[in-house]
Amino acid sequence: MRNSLPDKRGHFGIFGGRYAAETLMPALFELEEAYREAQCDKAFQGELKGYLRDYAGRETPLYEALRLSAHLGGAKIYLKREDLNHTGSHKINNTLGQALLARRMGKKKLIAETGAGQHGVATATVAALFGMECRIFMGEEDIRRQAPNVFRMKILGAEVQPVSSGTATLKDAMNEAMRQWVSQVRDTHYVIGTTAGPHPYPQMVRDFQSVIGRETMKQIRRKEGRDPDVLVACVGGGSNSLGLFYPFRNIAGVAMIGVEAAGKGIGTGLHAASITAGRVGVLHGNKTYLLQDENGQVQDAYSLAAGLDYPGIGPEHSYLHATGRAQYVTVADEEAIEAFLALSKLEGIIPALESAHAVAQAIKIAPLLGKDKIMVVNLSGRGDKDAETIIGRMEQS
Repeated sequence: MRNSLPDKRGHFGIFGGRYAAETLMPALFELEEAYREAQCDKAFQGELKGYLRDYAGRETPLYEALRLSAHLGGAKIYLKREDLNHTGSHKINNTLGQALLARRMGKKKLIAETGAGQHGVATATVAALFGMECRIFMGEEDIRRQAPNVFRMKILGAEVQPVSSGTATLKDAMNEAMRQWVSQVRDTHYVIGTTAGPHPYPQMVRDFQSVIGRETMKQIRRKEGRDPDVLVACVGGGSNSLGLFYPFRNIAGVAMIGVEAAGKGIGTGLHAASITAGRVGVLHGNKTYLLQDENGQVQDAYSLAAGLDYPGIGPEHSYLHATGRAQYVTVADEEAIEAFLALSKLEGIIPALESAHAVAQAIKIAPLLGKDKIMVVNLSGRGDKDAETIIGRMEQS
């Protein structure tokens, strides 16, 4: 696996790139140059490290799930506890980095898209921290099912802009945020929340989230004296999974499994499995696998987990799939709910529905592995935001 990806044009093999409106190109070039300089600036990196430590609460624990492992009777399972970050998910890793970069560029306003609301909360949080104006674009359907996070964003001082177009979910929120950015590029930075979008966003978000994998590598070697055999993480756009995978990419003995949302079943068409059931196309500024019809029109995605409800995937994930370095599988809504409840009852940890997809895959494969095998599951967020959804499902059954 080459270390130099993306290339200078933002490509991961045939994937990635910068397919954006001409009016956005100057802003993307400005961002790329600023990020390149910040990567080499020890003061910037030191400040980011300080905020991650003292404000976000890093490093997050690598917790051995003893009861879950014993219940399954196979591999030893560790959970990377990103749910314990300030704001309740991995999203703060990226928003802190991008907010510091925006401040370095002289931008006074932040805008962002959000699905599950965790990225919106993290963006609103850093906007409050650094005294910036903030507007969050969120689909009306996601506003309905993620009400607790909407309240948090408003309390933090952000304006939540409802989006009613399309399915009123994450894709549509991202469309509106990009349109807004075109008209306000001089004083506004768009904080994309995942490893998608036009270059340099996939690289930049990956780098900010790679703190997850770097910590995991140190922690598991300290605890077990070796690297894990398997890494498992859910995949929507793909930032939490790539954050875990990337530092391990050149270690051949470490398998990497990304878990897409099968929703109500791949055969029903109501899913968000871009790699499993999609084709290569262009979406939100990059070439990647995405859900599309026979005419190349982007199809609607569906998942009970709002953060996975996206019809595309980050281009580096497409590259990892195409090269065979990572495996991508699917988990349906009902399997995720079962995993949500199992982890809650066995370990006293309530995961986000997004993270529950990864837990569900671990539950499937851990019994098939020997007890000498080690699995790390990225617990990307906490599940209090999903309580109403889960209660509703439990009452129906």
